[in-house]
Amino acid sequence: MLFSAIILVKIITMGRCGMTKNEFDKIKEISVDEMKSLNRDDYIVVDIRDERAFAYGSINGAVNIPQNKIDEKLDTLPKDKLLIICCKNGTFSKPTAEKLREKGFCAVNLVNGYYGYMLNESEVDADRSKDVERSINKKFHKQIWSRFTAALNDYKLIEEGDKIAVCISGGKDSMLMAKLFQELKRHNKFPFEVVFLVMDPGYSPENREIIERNAKLLNVPITVFESNIFESVLHIEKSPCYLCARMRRGYLYNKAKELGCNKIALGHHYDDVIETVLMGMLYGGQVQTMMPKLHSTNFEGMELIRPMYLIREDDIKRWRDYNNLHFIQCACKFTEECASDDFETTSKRQEIKNLIREMAKVNPQVESNIFRSVENVNVNTVIAYKKDGVKHNFLESYDD
Repeated sequence: MLFSAIILVKIITMGRCGMTKNEFDKIKEISVDEMKSLNRDDYIVVDIRDERAFAYGSINGAVNIPQNKIDEKLDTLPKDKLLIICCKNGTFSKPTAEKLREKGFCAVNLVNGYYGYMLNESEVDADRSKDVERSINKKFHKQIWSRFTAALNDYKLIEEGDKIAVCISGGKDSMLMAKLFQELKRHNKFPFEVVFLVMDPGYSPENREIIERNAKLLNVPITVFESNIFESVLHIEKSPCYLCARMRRGYLYNKAKELGCNKIALGHHYDDVIETVLMGMLYGGQVQTMMPKLHSTNFEGMELIRPMYLIREDDIKRWRDYNNLHFIQCACKFTEECASDDFETTSKRQEIKNLIREMAKVNPQVESNIFRSVENVNVNTVIAYKKDGVKHNFLESYDD
C-alpha cells in the first residue's frame, strides 16, 4: 500500500501511538511524487547505500547511514519524524524500513529507490537545459570551461578536420564532457565534427532509461549501440573491471571507426590522473601516468583523447549538484548483484583516493605535486627506464 496523506498527518501529529497497529502496518511505501508533496520539515530521507555511492549522487537533503551501520546509528534517528528509507532501487531499503518499524520508528520504503528519484528528476525541460549550459559559461567558467580549453591547447587534442566520438557512459564526467563539446562547437575556430556515442554493454532497463532521459534533458543527441560485455566478464574472477574497461574501449574504437571518426574522447579527469600515478608506484612498482592522448595500437589511424585532463572531480560534482542533475554510477552487474550495505568498494583506486585525501589534509599541495611529478622527471637521476618497450639503465651512459 502506498502512502496516504491522511495517515501521514496522523504520523506527524500523533506518532505511531495515535494510530492502531493495523493502520500503521498498512504503511509500507511512498513514491517519489508523494514524497515531494510532503512538507520537507516533516520527514528525513535515510540513504542506506555505501558512502561512495552516496557521494556520487543522492536525494537532496538525504542523510547517509550505510545499511551495515544502521544498528549503531539508531540513537541518531528521530522517532517524531517520518523516515523515508532509500537504497539504489528499493530492494534493500524495504527490509531496512521494516526493521526500523519493528523498533518503533515511523519508517517507509521509497519505491524504486534512488533510481526512481533520478528518473523523476530527469523530466525534459528546455529551460533547464539552457540553465545547465549557462552555468558552464558563467558560474563554472574558471573551474571547468577554462581548464577544458587549457587541456585542448596544452596537449593539442583537437585538430581541424577531426571527427570525434565523445564516449558517454552515463556518469557525471562523460555527460559534462558532452556538454563541453557542444559548447566548443558553438565557438570553434576551425571545423571538426562530433558524435555522442553511448555503448550499452548490458545495462538494466532502468540504467538505460536514465541515460536516455538525461541525454534528452541535456539536449545531447546520442547514438546508442549494444554489446554483451557485462555477460562476458560477469563470471571472471581475476580483474573483471580491468577486462571490462579494455573490452569497452575496443568496442568504442571499432564503432567510432565505423562511423568515420578518427578520435575517441573519454571523460577521465585530473583526479583520475593523479590516482593513476600513485597506483603505479605503490601497486605496480613503476612510474607512469594516464596520458592526455594516445595512438591506438590496434586501430590504425585512431587516437584516444582526454579533454577533461585538467578538471578537478570536486568541481564536476559541484556543477552536477548546482544544476540538480543525477547520473548513474557504475551500472555493471557486479554492483547490481551486491548488497548495498556490503558494497563498500575495496578497489585499489578507492584506497589511493582515500590516501590522497588524507595526505592533502597535511599538505594541501600534495595533489598538484603528484600531477607535476611526471612532468618533471629528471632522467639523470633515474636508475632505469623504458622507452618503446626497451629497458635502459643509467650505467649505459654513466661514463659518457
